[in-house]
Amino acid sequence: MEWSPSPKTNFRWKGSRESCTGGAYTTPLPVEPTAGREGGGRSDGYPWRAMTDPRKDMSRLAAIDWMRGFVMVLMAVDHASQMWNGGRVSSDSAYLANLFVGGEYWIPGTELDPAQFFTRWITHLCAPTFLFLSGTSLAMSLEKRRALGMAERELDRHLLIRAGILLACEGFLSLMAGTGVLMLQVLFAIGASMIAMVVLRRLPTAVLLAIGLAWLAGSEFILFYLFPIPNDLSTGAVGHFSTLTTLLFVPGNGEFVANAYPMAHWLAMMLLGWAFGRHLLAQPANETGRQETEKLLLLCGLTALLLWSFIRSHNGYGNMGLLRDDRSVIQFLHMSKYPPALAYSLLELGLMALGLVICLRTERRLTKPANPNNPLLVYGQTALFFYMLHFIVLGAAATAITGGMMLRGLQETWLAAGGVLVVLYPACVWFRNLKRRHPESVLQYF
Repeated sequence: MEWSPSPKTNFRWKGSRESCTGGAYTTPLPVEPTAGREGGGRSDGYPWRAMTDPRKDMSRLAAIDWMRGFVMVLMAVDHASQMWNGGRVSSDSAYLANLFVGGEYWIPGTELDPAQFFTRWITHLCAPTFLFLSGTSLAMSLEKRRALGMAERELDRHLLIRAGILLACEGFLSLMAGTGVLMLQVLFAIGASMIAMVVLRRLPTAVLLAIGLAWLAGSEFILFYLFPIPNDLSTGAVGHFSTLTTLLFVPGNGEFVANAYPMAHWLAMMLLGWAFGRHLLAQPANETGRQETEKLLLLCGLTALLLWSFIRSHNGYGNMGLLRDDRSVIQFLHMSKYPPALAYSLLELGLMALGLVICLRTERRLTKPANPNNPLLVYGQTALFFYMLHFIVLGAAATAITGGMMLRGLQETWLAAGGVLVVLYPACVWFRNLKRRHPESVLQYF
C-alpha cells in the first residue's frame, strides 16, 4: 500500500520544491505530523523522519549528482571518439558491434590496440550508472510528488510525459544523424524503462529487486535459447531478428530501426536503482543512516566485483558469448555490452557502487554545503540538457574542422571531449538556474 498524506494530517515542510528530474535530490519530506498521526510509522513501512540540516538529509545528496556528473564526463569522451576517432574500438558484442558508425564485428583472435581499447573501456561505466541512478531518482521524485498530494494517476501521467520526452529526444538525435534509420541508444533504454515502471512501480520493492537480479543473472540463458547468436553477422545482423525482438531483447539492425539498447536488460538496472532509492527514503536522516548506506554499497560493490572475477576466469556462462581469447588484462576486461552480459553488469555496477561510497563519504565529511559550481555537480544536475547539446556540438565541430566524421585520432578525441566540457559548462549553469526559476514548467522534465 502506497503512502499518501491523510486529510487529517497537517505537515510542516522544509526544503525546496525543485524538481528531482535529472538533478539533485531536493525532496521535501514531512516532519513529525502535528495532528492525525496513527501508529509509529507510515503505511508503506517507512519510518517517519524529521527534517534536519539539509546537508544531512538523505534526500539531498550531492553525492548522487557527483556520480552522475562523473559518468557524463566519461560519456563525452566516448561520443567524442564516436565522431572524431578513426581508430575507434567498439567490439563489445558477440551479437554485433560498432552498431552505429560501422567497422568490423568482433572476430575471436583480433588484436586490440591498448590505447583505443581503454579509451572505450573506461566509458562502459556510463550506461549502467545512468539507468541505475534514473531508477534511484525516479523512486525519490515520485515519493516527493506523492507527499505533495499528487494522485497515483497523476504520477503515471508524469512518468509517461518524462518517458515521452526522452523518446522524442532520441528521435531528434537520430533524425540529425541523417542515416534514414531510427537509431536507438541509451535515451530509448531509459524512456522505455520508465514506461514499464508505470506498472511495475506498484509492486513491492523486494519483488522489483528480485526481478532485476533474476534478469541480470538469467538473461543469457533466455537469449541463447530464444534468440541464439546468428552464424553470419557480415550484414550487421540485418533481418536476423524482428523489430520487437531488437526493441526488447537483442541488439540489431533493421531496415528502419537499429537498437543497441534492448529494454529488458537496462530495465533490470533501473529496478536495482529503484530499490536503492527506496532504501535511501527508509534511512534515518542522520550520520548513522549515511554510514549504513555506505556499508551496504561497499558490500554490494565488493561482492559484485568478486562474482565478476569468477565469471571472467571461468570463461563460460555469464559472458554473453564474448569469451576470452587468452589471459591478458585486455581480454579479461573485454566484455559484452550489447547486450550487457552478467560479467559486464557486475563489473560496472560494482565499480559504480564503490564510486558512490567515495562520493557519499566525501559529502558526509563536508563542513559546509557542497560547492554548487563544482563541474561534476553542474553536469549531474543538467544531464539531459548536456546530453543533447554535446552531441550537436561534437558533431558540428567534427564536420566543420575535419570535413567529416571519424577522420582523426585519439589526441583529437580527447581534445574534443575536453573542449565540449568547457564550452557547455556555462550553458549548463545557466540552464540549471533557469529550471530553478521555473520549477513547474516543462523544464522540470529536463
